[in-house]
Amino acid sequence: MMLSSLFTDFNVQMVMLIKIVVAMLLGGLLGFERERADKPAGLRTHMFVAGTSAFLVLLGDTIITQFDTNEADGVIRADPIRIIQAIIVGISFLGTGTIIQREGKQQVEGLTTAATVLFSAALGIAVAVEYYVIAFSATLLALFLSWGVLTLEASLKKHDDR
Repeated sequence: MMLSSLFTDFNVQMVMLIKIVVAMLLGGLLGFERERADKPAGLRTHMFVAGTSAFLVLLGDTIITQFDTNEADGVIRADPIRIIQAIIVGISFLGTGTIIQREGKQQVEGLTTAATVLFSAALGIAVAVEYYVIAFSATLLALFLSWGVLTLEASLKKHDDR
């Protein structure tokens, strides 16, 4: 490996690392809201989910590029969508662990937490493919939904109790 390619690879890896950090920060904003609501999947979980999603997409892109370069005919037979499918399946499994039904109650808890965990995965994917505007906007929208709708629900509950 030539020294110049090492530095090129280093720069590429630093850009990848920045993307992972951005994804983790955005996921952390959602996780912070869940943490404050004392939910099972909080700050660290959402940060890991978003960061891991970005990491996997970035690694997948790198691997596809490397295989494309090494193929004699220049045709790569990989489907990057499979990486996203694997993330969704894995995160859905993780989210399932946050959903519980209390014994003797007709109410299921943890659905919102499971949904925000999946949403954090999507944030990571969006950052990895450099859709920063939608990633930041979607984070703000999710926070608005979490805080705003919770406030609305509390207000409606107070009104119903009267």
